[in-house]
Amino acid sequence: MRDRRHLLTLWALVLFTVPAVASPAANPTAKSDQFTPLIASAHTPNARPFLGTDNRIHIVYELLLTNTNATPATLQTIDVVDASSPSTVLAGYSGKQLLTHLRSTNGAPVTDTTIEFNGSRLFLLDIALDQSASLPAHLAHHLELLGGATPAREPATPTHLSYTAAPITLLHKLPTIGPPLRGKGWVVLNGCCGLTGAHRSTGLAINGDIFYAQRFAIDWMLLDKEGRLIHGDAANVRNYTAYDADVIAVADATVVSTRNDLTDQVPGVMPDPKTINLENVDGNHVVLNLGDGVFAFYAHLQKGSVLVSPGDHVKRGQLLGKLGNTGNTSGPHLHFHLMEGASELGSNGIAYAIDHFDFAGQISAQQFQDAKDLEGVWNKGLLPTPSPRHDQFPLDLDIIDFPTR
Repeated sequence: MRDRRHLLTLWALVLFTVPAVASPAANPTAKSDQFTPLIASAHTPNARPFLGTDNRIHIVYELLLTNTNATPATLQTIDVVDASSPSTVLAGYSGKQLLTHLRSTNGAPVTDTTIEFNGSRLFLLDIALDQSASLPAHLAHHLELLGGATPAREPATPTHLSYTAAPITLLHKLPTIGPPLRGKGWVVLNGCCGLTGAHRSTGLAINGDIFYAQRFAIDWMLLDKEGRLIHGDAANVRNYTAYDADVIAVADATVVSTRNDLTDQVPGVMPDPKTINLENVDGNHVVLNLGDGVFAFYAHLQKGSVLVSPGDHVKRGQLLGKLGNTGNTSGPHLHFHLMEGASELGSNGIAYAIDHFDFAGQISAQQFQDAKDLEGVWNKGLLPTPSPRHDQFPLDLDIIDFPTR
């Protein structure tokens, strides 16, 4: 397995822009208008705070930044503030941290914080707050930058500018589901909320818009009793501990779509990109409608294992299929996420909580970073006694125990 992080790798993105606006709590008659050459907008109108297994509140979303001025705009800071009280700062980004969260429109890291005329960037936010933090109804973003102070058609000497823009609403209603799998030793790979995994920065241009379907996606793999993800030849799907595991419904739901005819890929390497398209990238899969505009997506299932069909009604815990290695994948795993529409890639991902599970420990981030593949033993971070958790979201490299029945 040459690239352990990219168990599911997708493509580049296209952007739309919305002019920067004042905080929803601001009075438009209270002060004069301001020229704002770098326009900013929240990619989605709302975000859902959730409680992670680190017992912190996380808020994950994106900003779109576009320089409308002939003078290049150089970002200096972005502060996330309470929209009704802009002096209250929830999170701040500057220096190296600002740069690492800034991405080009194809999701790649950038070399500096300067945005050229007509240029656009994405800014990925992953705010983590104490569990006791009081959350406002709306957030906004205070920008400090050097840019064009007037709407001139020719570049000018950059001027320091400071303004607040890009309001976003916090939705405090979080979907709560059951586990998608059974048993002990499930590992969260490419999970929330760091920037280095395959999922977080994968925005896709679908149907004329950009979607972050995989913001909260998890690639679930399984440890055996010896702490191994793989035992034996890594080119054999059956040597992966997770292979053939039961994949189950996370809630009572209606089946929206399925696929069941693709053959397992040979693991250890990604498939030839020329063979991957929108129709087969997810492999054999199931999409469930959970109601209230929430959909669950299960990808990479075994050929012939899917037991449900569109229109079927399923119960929580019902067997949907078997974990496999179909589609754009380098090793058997279950790709799972929730989303706000029925399209697996053309819908934005939704944060959620799993109602109960045991937190069994974590894989060492340093061990994972240093490893060349997924072979070896990964259970050194197991706790002596798993910690029961309720209504939390598993984070990257967590080891999770689900109920066996």
